Amino acid sequence: MVRVNPTPKKKRNPIITVVAVVSFVIGIGWLIASSFSDEKLTLRGSGELSQSSAAIGEGNSIIGITQLSAPSMLKSKRPFLIYGTAWKKEQTASLVSKAVEHGFRFIDTACQPKHYNEAGVGEGWTSAATKLGLKRSDFFLQTKFTSIDGQDRNNIPYDQHATLEEQVKQSLTVSLHNLQTDYIDSLVMHSPMRSHEETLRVWRVMESFVKEGTVKQLGVANFYDTTKFLDLYEDAHIKPKVLQNRFYRDSDFDKQLRSLCDSYGILYQSFWTLTANIDAIRNPDWVGMAMSKNLTPQTLMYAYMMAQGHTPLDGTKNVQHMDEDIEVMLRFQNGEQVLSKDEIDKLSFLLGAEND
Repeated sequence: MVRVNPTPKKKRNPIITVVAVVSFVIGIGWLIASSFSDEKLTLRGSGELSQSSAAIGEGNSIIGITQLSAPSMLKSKRPFLIYGTAWKKEQTASLVSKAVEHGFRFIDTACQPKHYNEAGVGEGWTSAATKLGLKRSDFFLQTKFTSIDGQDRNNIPYDQHATLEEQVKQSLTVSLHNLQTDYIDSLVMHSPMRSHEETLRVWRVMESFVKEGTVKQLGVANFYDTTKFLDLYEDAHIKPKVLQNRFYRDSDFDKQLRSLCDSYGILYQSFWTLTANIDAIRNPDWVGMAMSKNLTPQTLMYAYMMAQGHTPLDGTKNVQHMDEDIEVMLRFQNGEQVLSKDEIDKLSFLLGAEND
């Protein structure tokens, strides 16, 4: 075997070496410690991240922003993001419009003036749809029935003295008006009621909306008790298609519930996905993997969720971050395996979400 002798190494100037090391440490430290604007570290890679958008129209195998529609993404059975609209107040209409223009087609809201401007969501999606030439059927609108316990007592969107059944009906009527639509793609119970009996009463009314055709599917949110979730699932005539929960350590990252969702064909939607996991996202190992994947630490978190078949809610107010988030979604929509199983396992370890 012929062995090639390496070129003799030159001695390094120790001062240059120290400067290089210090510069590297400062650079990583800046990435980790820099203030999170909208909980984002604005890292950009080599430019490969933009290839999916740049490839619009180059071939049928490439999906770009102008080709995105909720039905096509659902049909592909590939992961997607939902634009979350909580706590946006008077900015809601403008931000929803921008989100649609930048590629979001799934939108989440609630008939809960305390935290949502549902009418602003309606104004935002319709304005963007008109501008882009999109139809109502291109979108997936998800809203929620929120019980009196979750409402601002001075601004309840239905008659608080009406029967529980009537409150659910009035809430849907308000949502249809606010969202400027004659049907809802997904109606979610915002949280369990005070008792299983009351939960079922609400659910039966929601089921009637599906039978009438006004609502396409049902879901639940903030169900962290596995027993309560299973009780509703077993008693429901029309089974929930969505479970939307906060994704965080205090609930052990819903490991058991997410497993049940996989078994029952229920879509797990996560919220507070970035906010609750900032420490993990700032971890140098997390940052390093993000850079190697040409992602930001935040889009790596979204990729982590989507790679497991989950759907993160994305509530960014920053249009650059909208672009970054849609671009990683497009990578999934175009069939890329963004993360391997080993990489998912490593990220789970960094989060503290590894399986027992």
